[in-house]
Amino acid sequence: MKYGQLSHFSHPNHPLHLHNSDVPFNCDGCREVGLGSRFSCPPCNFDLHTHCAAAAASPAPLRHPFYPKCAFQFLPRPPGDAPRYCNACGRDAPGFLFHCRTCGFDLHPCCAALPHVLEADGGGGGGLRLYLRRRASSPCHRCGRKGRSWSYRSGCGKYELHVACVTEMLVDSWQELYGGGGKKAAPWNGNIPRIRGAAASHHRIGSGKGKVRRCCEVAAMAVQFVISAVLGDPTAMIAGIVGSFIFR
Repeated sequence: MKYGQLSHFSHPNHPLHLHNSDVPFNCDGCREVGLGSRFSCPPCNFDLHTHCAAAAASPAPLRHPFYPKCAFQFLPRPPGDAPRYCNACGRDAPGFLFHCRTCGFDLHPCCAALPHVLEADGGGGGGLRLYLRRRASSPCHRCGRKGRSWSYRSGCGKYELHVACVTEMLVDSWQELYGGGGKKAAPWNGNIPRIRGAAASHHRIGSGKGKVRRCCEVAAMAVQFVISAVLGDPTAMIAGIVGSFIFR
């Protein structure tokens, strides 16, 4: 097998090749949106997140620190007839997933691989460290609520972002491309669509224009890095691409 090439059970007729592009795609494994690195077959319009492509590689169960008693097994489709949802982001899980038969918990492959610490470099020595948490301990910067899903919280405790909120911003913004979760509904025009709602905030801060401006800057940086992680390619290249269109 050549480097950057993969034979995968989900697409047996052709090998998949590793590509890196700023064109959004819909993963044929987990059925979620992606950006950046993917294994794809361009003639068949078939794409897999790198995490989804690797999910079935190991027969050993997946262990996650948020669920120490769970043994997650990879499944190409959800078990049973009832709809399943991801315990990390709260979205439906109609495709590839990790499932614990004992507890009934499910995780998208990309959600299962979310980094537990994100280092967001704000420039000028003003960085931000975000920690993944199973439950939000303060109101989400985006929706103003505590519950819902896993979240990323800043080390200073001022910024909290639900993984679900970030995912919803992506899906809502790219709806015109994916027509409710399917393949692209219109020809690609070369422009990354703006993420609607990324600038909105329910976070209350102290008075003063300087404080407001700094809060918005740091919050935008936090959103940028959480988005890159949720997309399944938390690299500097993708973070830069995402950061270029958060506030357009």
